[in-house]
Amino acid sequence: MTTAADSNPLGAPGARYIAVLWRHSLPEEPVELFSELDDARWERRKIEVYRDGHSGYADGTESSGSTGLGVVPIPSLEEIAADPQFTPREITRDEFEALWRNRKNNDRET
Repeated sequence: MTTAADSNPLGAPGARYIAVLWRHSLPEEPVELFSELDDARWERRKIEVYRDGHSGYADGTESSGSTGLGVVPIPSLEEIAADPQFTPREITRDEFEALWRNRKNNDRET
């Protein structure tokens, strides 16, 4: 069986890519989160998308808005899904890279 991480030919060894839908009514919080994780599940890059369509992003050298990398490793998809407000899924490297290439298009700081 091929997983999303298997389609990561150029990514770092052990990299995983996830998307999390966050159901809530807080206008200042993102509704979608996309992360590139290392093999220990630390975020390397992150994109947050807000209800109004703007986005924020972060990596090890730059960030926009209030978006920052996590300060603890990201839980497993099963652990995230245990909270009913979250719907996580694994995505491919290509899906993440397409979002990353366009991260500044909806950034309020540009």
